[in-house]
Amino acid sequence: MIYLGSDHRGFNLKEKIKVFLTSQKLPFEDLGNKILDPEDDYPDFAKLVVEKVSESLENFGILFCGSGAGVDIVANRRKGIRSVLGFDVKQVSQARKDDHVNVLSLASDFIDEEKAEDLILSFLNTPFSQEEKHQRRIEKIDA
Repeated sequence: MIYLGSDHRGFNLKEKIKVFLTSQKLPFEDLGNKILDPEDDYPDFAKLVVEKVSESLENFGILFCGSGAGVDIVANRRKGIRSVLGFDVKQVSQARKDDHVNVLSLASDFIDEEKAEDLILSFLNTPFSQEEKHQRRIEKIDA
């Protein structure tokens, strides 16, 4: 399952991505915010997403805020979560392959819908390499 979360600055991009994920027949759940509320706070929605992602190795999260940094910071505070602030398709692919990231944070003030779609497909379609050196490094992070 793919879990989505955004604050007010990421809301419009998240809504567009929901249409994209539906068109790709990818299962997702929107954990909020479900209305455009200029007074909401990104940590509330990022926490909901990482809690769900933590429940299964099969789960992924996509977070949206203005800079992407806030939700990325919140996500990476939870054990077992490896979030990447995505800005380039190759960078996101490498993060999945080498670092087994399970959350993608997107900067809605700096990327458009097409770029977000490309980053998301890279994130979802790149498998973890399972190389021993990468697994060892992830275990050190979790320790």
